[in-house]
Formats: sequence, structure tokens, C-alpha cells
Amino acid sequence: MSTQAPTFTQPLQSVVALEGSAATFEAQVSGNPVPEVSWFRDGQVLTAAALPGAQISFSEGRAVLRIPAVTAAHSGRFSVRATNGAGQATSTAELLVTAETAPPTFIQRLQSMTVRQGSQVRLDVRVMGIPTPVVKFYREGAEIQSSTDFQIVQEGDLYSLLIAEAFPEDSGTYSVSASNSSGRATSTAELLVQSEEVVVPAKKTKTVVSTSEISQTRQTRVEKKMEARFESTAMMEMEMEGGVEIQHLAHKTPPRIPPKPSSKSPTSTSVVSKITAARHQSPSPVRHVKAPTPTPVR
Repeated sequence: MSTQAPTFTQPLQSVVALEGSAATFEAQVSGNPVPEVSWFRDGQVLTAAALPGAQISFSEGRAVLRIPAVTAAHSGRFSVRATNGAGQATSTAELLVTAETAPPTFIQRLQSMTVRQGSQVRLDVRVMGIPTPVVKFYREGAEIQSSTDFQIVQEGDLYSLLIAEAFPEDSGTYSVSASNSSGRATSTAELLVQSEEVVVPAKKTKTVVSTSEISQTRQTRVEKKMEARFESTAMMEMEMEGGVEIQHLAHKTPPRIPPKPSSKSPTSTSVVSKITAARHQSPSPVRHVKAPTPTPVR
């Protein structure tokens, strides 16, 4: 495994402590090989003689300095240094010891929010108090412990709950409490995680018409046009010898033209002879023929 220089994944945070109470500094550090940890106060190496009663520990990357009962003389700048063969890193914070007390007060309260499934969520509060309040996060009344999925971090007076990837089951009521020797304060908000909705597009339908149906439709249209033409009033002109007589005949159907007799028919010559004889026997040069009464159009 390759070497890695020390890195503070959780740096030290400044502490305001009431005189006579305990003060604790904590930091989380990583590195390979495992780094060695040293503490400093105002730039000087911290020893048991310089700080009687102080408790120093380092386990699984967690460095802790605890002073059981602080006095005004303990106020100052505290640092922790991590060193290995690949390098070193340092984190620094302040300790303020005061005789005054103040109950916790939220400068920034929790805010309700709605997020999409898979989103990263950050719930922030800012709180002040003397001594420094102990801050805890809850979901539906159950305390949340810092883990890979739910990480609690502090940066000065800013406390945050980080949810790496939110799911609908993470929805609910979240609250944070801040308490010290002077009192307790709570802030509450709602988190709604919406599940992903799969939208299925509507399928487009097509109407398939066969070639035979198309031909039949066209033929029907042509027949309707022909009927419309024949239903209109037909104009017929009749010319007679010695004058012109115009008669209007209405037809519902087109006039039928009788077929012409075949030239080989034996009766064609006799019919023509009869018609010619009838014309010669007429006493008047013009004979008026009464046209058939037109059928009314309905």
C-alpha cells in the first residue's frame, strides 16, 4: 500500500468553557503509515507538567485532549500535529474560559426542504452559548450517530448533518438540540425525499388502410359526382323544320341511347322506306310533334 501524508478529516474546533467545567478538543486524522500525534499550547509542546490533569489519547485516528476543570489561566491557542514518513499536518483552535454563562441560542435554525432521491442533503444550524453547548441531531425523536451515511460536522458555531445520498425512507421530522449548564434549545424541520418517477411516453397509433379499401373509396367518390351531375336539370333543344321549339326536360337519370341496328339486319331497309313514304304523304311541309311531358324533379 502506498504512503499517504497525514490529513485532518475533522479539524479542531474552538471551545468556550465555563470556569471550573471540563473542556475537550477532538480531531480526526488519517495517513499511512499511522501518524504520530503531538499537542501544543501557544506554540509550546504540551506536557503533563505544563498542564496538570490533562488527558491525552489517540486511537483509530481520533486525537483527544481533555482538561477536567479549566480556569482562566487555561485560555489560549491549542494545536495538534500529526506526522509520518510522508509528511505532517496541523490543526489549531482556541480555548476561552469565562465566568459568565449564557444558555444556547440558535443564530441559524433548521430549514425544511424537499429534495429528489439520490441527492446530497445538508441540514445546518448555528448556535452560541457559554459554556459551548453540546449539540445533537435527531430523526423522529431518535438520536443520529455520526456514520458514513449520516455525518455530523462542526465548524466553529456551525453544526451540520450531512446525508450522503437521500432516499424516501429518510423523510421525516429532524430536530437538533443544544444544551449547556445554563439551559437547552431545540430547532425542528421537515425533510421530504421524493422518489424518482418513470414517465412512459404514450405510443403513437397508426391506421393502416389496404389498397382495396382505397380503390373502393375512390370509386364511391366518382359515382357520387356522376349522380350529382345527372340530378341537375338537363337542357334539351329540339329543332323542327319551319321553326325552332326549345323544351326543357328534367331527367333523374341520363337518357339512354338505343343501340344502332346492325347493317346486316333485314329490317333496316323496310323501316327507312316506310319513314320516307310517310313524309311524302304529309299535307303540311312542317309537322309539329308534341314532346312528352317532363317528369318533375324531386
